[in-house]
Amino acid sequence: MAAPPPPLPPPAVPRPGISRAETDLGTAHAYAHTHVPVGPFLSASGSGSSSSAAPQRTSLSSFPPARSESQLSLAQLVTRATGRSPNINSSSGASMNSGQFSSHAHSNSQNHNSNHSHSHSHSQNHAYNNSMSHSQSLGYGLDGPDGSKSISQHSSLDTPSRRNLSEGPHPLRRLRSQYPRGSTENHVEYILVASFDIDRGPVMEHQYPVAITGDEHMLAELMLPDQAHMRHQDWTIFFLHKDISQEEEEAEKLAKAARKRRRQRRRDREAGILSADDEDDGADEDDDYDDFDDDYDDLDDDEQSDAEPEGGEGPPLIYVLNLVNTKQDKTVRRGAVVKAMSICTRHPFLHIYKPLLLLALEEYFKSPVPETLSMLYDAVNAMDLSLMPRLTVLERHLLQVSDNKELFVEKFDQMIQMRMAEDRRQLAQQAANGEDEDDEGSNTGAPRNGPKSIPQTYSVPRDTHEFESKVMYKGIPIPIKVPVAMMPESVGDFSIIKLIQNFSASYAKSPTAYTPHPHLTTSGPNTHPIIVLVNALLTQKRVIFLGHNMPSGDVAEAVLAACALASGGVLRGFTRHAFPYTDLTKIDDLLNVPGFIAGVTNPTFEMHPEWWDVLCDLPSGKIKISSKIEGGATMEGSVYFQQQHPNYAQLVNHYQTAASSVNDYTGDVAFMNDILKAINSRAGERVVRAKWRDWVGKFTRIAATFEETVYGASALYIGGDEGEQPTLPGLAGHGYVWPDEVSKNKELAGNVTRIEGWRNTRSYYSFIQDLAQLYNVRPLKNIDLYHMQDRLRTQRLTPSQSKDLYLAFCKTIFTYDEICLLLSAAPESHAGLFYLALGLFHKDREVRFHVADLLERISEHDAGRHWWAALGRFEKVAFQRTKRDQETEMRARIEKEKEGRSPEFDRRIS
Repeated sequence: MAAPPPPLPPPAVPRPGISRAETDLGTAHAYAHTHVPVGPFLSASGSGSSSSAAPQRTSLSSFPPARSESQLSLAQLVTRATGRSPNINSSSGASMNSGQFSSHAHSNSQNHNSNHSHSHSHSQNHAYNNSMSHSQSLGYGLDGPDGSKSISQHSSLDTPSRRNLSEGPHPLRRLRSQYPRGSTENHVEYILVASFDIDRGPVMEHQYPVAITGDEHMLAELMLPDQAHMRHQDWTIFFLHKDISQEEEEAEKLAKAARKRRRQRRRDREAGILSADDEDDGADEDDDYDDFDDDYDDLDDDEQSDAEPEGGEGPPLIYVLNLVNTKQDKTVRRGAVVKAMSICTRHPFLHIYKPLLLLALEEYFKSPVPETLSMLYDAVNAMDLSLMPRLTVLERHLLQVSDNKELFVEKFDQMIQMRMAEDRRQLAQQAANGEDEDDEGSNTGAPRNGPKSIPQTYSVPRDTHEFESKVMYKGIPIPIKVPVAMMPESVGDFSIIKLIQNFSASYAKSPTAYTPHPHLTTSGPNTHPIIVLVNALLTQKRVIFLGHNMPSGDVAEAVLAACALASGGVLRGFTRHAFPYTDLTKIDDLLNVPGFIAGVTNPTFEMHPEWWDVLCDLPSGKIKISSKIEGGATMEGSVYFQQQHPNYAQLVNHYQTAASSVNDYTGDVAFMNDILKAINSRAGERVVRAKWRDWVGKFTRIAATFEETVYGASALYIGGDEGEQPTLPGLAGHGYVWPDEVSKNKELAGNVTRIEGWRNTRSYYSFIQDLAQLYNVRPLKNIDLYHMQDRLRTQRLTPSQSKDLYLAFCKTIFTYDEICLLLSAAPESHAGLFYLALGLFHKDREVRFHVADLLERISEHDAGRHWWAALGRFEKVAFQRTKRDQETEMRARIEKEKEGRSPEFDRRIS
């Protein structure tokens, strides 16, 4: 009799009481930063706010400051973060040191809580429960052989305990908030107001809470761009780079070293390798900080914050959102009043403050006094984001590439449950102390949340990609949606789809034949303009976006979108050298910045091709390559590849022939066709960004393979020690996977010039440092799950090869973080778990059983349950059949064991 079709996993149910609402082995490449003259400085002084901690003193300049050169080898770059010998030979790089607080003008229109559990009144099993009973049936509705839901106590269908997912070398960390309640760090650090005076030009009117003295005229110019009076409203963005003194830098290094010692001591204590005597030695100096360490020092703290990872290009940026308004007034000499208001914040999602700036600037026109700024400052800093969970690197990656609106909803639920328990404890404490509920003392430690004693209604977000909050401004609740996971190099609100459509439309009507350039025209003279743009950014060319007669905000949006496009959430080094809006007065300083990305509205720039390498004309949708651009020098890597692969030597110069776009050695033509098809089918912004992330990730993996092929080793891969043999046959190998050797050599030949152009850029060196840091938090350090998944997806495997792969997966993936890593290697856009689930049809019984057990573990994972739900019914029926066979075999084994035992033996066991 056929088994009944297995039902899908149960839908998410609202929780009770919660409303749903680099490297060259032959030659050392030296990389030195070009020095940039430092502009005029502004220093901060004045009194701070009475309600918030005063910001630190700042220094400002119009362009990135000069950086001291510090040549480091690639081995040093890697070992500085990992503390181990990397898989590379010596080569030179450069560290990017911090500079002053500089600004350049822009224009612009988790963790699983293994300790926390709560019960539900529903009898139905929920995948988001923190603890699960063995007596419950699985959420995907497995039946016993007789069709009943009951499961034997010896059955392999028993739901694994949640603690099994937390076992491993790195136990799961306690769930924390991205912005904890009671934190002294403000959301907004400064509010500035500038106006245009017909006699003096741009002048600074007010700064709050700290008065910024020095060259205020420079800062006012940034707030009031050219032609601002010609439009009723315009937006600008610019960045501030923190100036760190030598004393502050030393103090920060000591603090980081202390946090590192505390984290290591805590991990040693949890692993049982630290005795009481050892723990006492040298621990006294850190005792006062242990509580703070437990609350705020996660294993991957540096990876979780908005700040760039340690070892990056400099200190964290301060982002400035600026609004310019023009009011017609016939009583003034010029007939109009022009004022600008800016919000300075460390959050890259500064676009959330746009509605508040609109209201506040309108209010300032009516009441131009410091109290107006104080009201806005207090309102935005009272915004409560304490219920927004802190996600790990892998969790953020999964959330960024998924469209599922309920992904990691469990973490928001846990944050709410923890808050409700905290509120109950405080109410009980107040009652025990006889305190009045309205006593102001009850607010201590939670200045952003109001009285804790007042009962509040909490709700999980409708879309976990955004955290919903509100700001009370003048008694009006302003709804705010904060992105939970931001990709690197993403600042503000922009549209990559809009950028692609702008330059693809004109290309489709009249394709541009470019002058061949090895770094830019990787698909020949008919290379798609978007690929030309991305190649220019990857190889650090000077790029200008020209928007004649366009609002500066539209130009800025294109610049910021281009930075995110080239980054893909994988690479860094673009936004720090981006100037979404600039003018002719700053051209001398601009030309001193290597590989800048600038937005302009003055058509004079088009007449000076010596100022730029690539010019993107926004109104016409055309991208031009400068006639004065330097030709790409022949790199030794290209020579080595041609010597090692003479059969493919002619393909290295394919960028000069029109046939290159037809043969498509790089795969860029097929990729752009896929992107345009997705856009035409109305795929969302998140889908397009995920595709570009895959493209950039693929490029970095191909670059690593190229370096290993040509030089024998790569700085772009940190894996197991040399000579170390894998414990399982399926674990061997790493890097990008091609169907065959011919395809591999063709694609490597097609990408040679682009890779060689990228290997001497700041984004390349930053990527090496990021890889070294990610190695520390990666749950599986000597295994390349992406390589294993790609083999399943692209290669024709023999039964023996596929068995080795499937068993390698099943005998490796157990913990929560390991499952997250597996899911990131098998995103929903690449068929998710489909290729892994094919193991349910393997002819080897051992493979089928192990794959079923792995899928069962995945189905109980917070994110994995969504991947499981996306599997087709065909795979789920096979899963149910395999588990039923497993159950039958287990029962038969138990019965056989009983037959060989005496009654006395059974009595003693019982």
